[in-house]
Amino acid sequence: MRRKARRPTNAELEILQVLWRRGPSSVRDVHRELQASREVGYTTVLKHMQIMREKGLISADTSVRPQIFEPARTRLHTQKQLVRDLLDRAFGGSPGRLVLQALSEKRATSEERKRIRELLDRLEGDEE
Repeated sequence: MRRKARRPTNAELEILQVLWRRGPSSVRDVHRELQASREVGYTTVLKHMQIMREKGLISADTSVRPQIFEPARTRLHTQKQLVRDLLDRAFGGSPGRLVLQALSEKRATSEERKRIRELLDRLEGDEE
């Protein structure tokens, strides 16, 4: 039985990052990629992916062996969900407070600052 999709844990988000980057993959493919950056057991990855499937975060093609997994949602959809949740839980629903905190924590690149300015200009134009 599938439960309603929930917010991914850090470990689940790491697996989703691999699936978004690689596309549909087996547990072994995901394990191999995670193993390249840190020590992680195959059975740990398998268990996480089973839980993620139950949560509705990923889907599996069970008609082939090995099973092939892919994200149930796009990276953009998941990012929006995580930002909305963070916005509500930590910043009282204030996008301004979230942006100010984010920019004070880590320096944005010149390209990111340009895109932020363009977005602000567009938003200000919508208010007029």
